[in-house]
Amino acid sequence: MTNPLNNKIFQNADKARAWLEALLWVDGRACGYCGVVNESTPIAGRDGYYQCNACRKQFTVMVGTVFERSHIPLNKWLMAAFLLCASKKGISAHQMHRMLGITYKSAWFMMHRLREALVDLTPGPIGGEGKIVEADETYIGTREQRSMSAGMHNKRAVLALVERDGKARSFHIGKTTKKGIYDILRTNVDRKSRFMTDEAPHYKAGFGVQHDTVNHSAKEYARGDVTTNTVEGFFSIFKRGFKGVYQHCGEQHLHRYLAEYDFRYNNRSALGVEDVERTTKAIQGIQGKRLTYRRINQAQNN
Repeated sequence: MTNPLNNKIFQNADKARAWLEALLWVDGRACGYCGVVNESTPIAGRDGYYQCNACRKQFTVMVGTVFERSHIPLNKWLMAAFLLCASKKGISAHQMHRMLGITYKSAWFMMHRLREALVDLTPGPIGGEGKIVEADETYIGTREQRSMSAGMHNKRAVLALVERDGKARSFHIGKTTKKGIYDILRTNVDRKSRFMTDEAPHYKAGFGVQHDTVNHSAKEYARGDVTTNTVEGFFSIFKRGFKGVYQHCGEQHLHRYLAEYDFRYNNRSALGVEDVERTTKAIQGIQGKRLTYRRINQAQNN
């Protein structure tokens, strides 16, 4: 079996650039600054650089993506994306820096840029006619703004919606309140779906969907096809990765880790998506997104 890491796009920066240009510029070479297509000229002696005839700026395929202004070779970016997408429970920044031969700081920031690429900017409701959506919440880590009370109040709450045999969508929520959860359900679950949860009271607000529950406190875990086993299975993957691989993340970054696990779950082998195709889908998400060490407006003011 051929080792995918031996692919030339992971070994050679020029091969990586040519591959990325073919992927992102399928409709023509687009300026990353003004967006004008096929109105640019290659710059002699600078492979991969183009002069836009519309805005007069010089650009590469990395401009306007999460790769912009990075000094890390493009082939290492593509390899990092492959490793992140092929690792079911995630891969640590320490492991990434050892495998790519870059500093830990660069690997950490690189991985956050890649997670930003995995965020779906235009999500529609999941579920639909004849489909089942399960919901549950879990608690992980420790909140950075801790209260004096104990227990779950000092942990970070994560809500997940999982379409059975379909996709998952998870959210870092401040508190498990009826209003907060209702707002998420109302905008993320198709009302034609069957909706299944445990007996937690914050799911009882109702949002115009058929709602079935199982009573976990009475040790009921399934009643016919009414169960939350699918969403609990999603949480088991997330928790094993979060605790075993990442161990800790800043609360302000948790939404990106959730996007990472959502993406891999939504593009898993059971849905017919293997490592190479999953990586290609991830790279297609790099456009129109930026993540900098400092906020862009702060950088402009300094």
